[in-house]
Amino acid sequence: MSNANIVGWSIFLWIIYLRLVTVKLVTEVGPGQVRIALRGLWRSSLIQLTKVRMVDVVQFDPRDWGGLGIRSKKGGRAYIAGGNCGVQLTFADGKKALIESQTPSTLASAIREAIECPNH
Repeated sequence: MSNANIVGWSIFLWIIYLRLVTVKLVTEVGPGQVRIALRGLWRSSLIQLTKVRMVDVVQFDPRDWGGLGIRSKKGGRAYIAGGNCGVQLTFADGKKALIESQTPSTLASAIREAIECPNH
């Protein structure tokens, strides 16, 4: 491999690295829904709150979900950006959604309020 190839690959990998470290998990609670976006990767998900039965503040290990990012497994889906605290939503069908948050109590309160007063 020539020096030019090594330099080219190094620059490419640094660009990828810098792109990944600027990704942010943004959660927006609105009337009857929660929008979760990984800003920087153009991924966004919408959770309708009409089928949510429980909202809990939890601590978790990201490895249980397969790491960081938007992760799915048989029991549900997780949105993890790098922490180990978040809000777990339990749906009527038993599936769960885990949303990592730096302020999980505030997020849980906002979600509970959106469930109780869906038109506000």
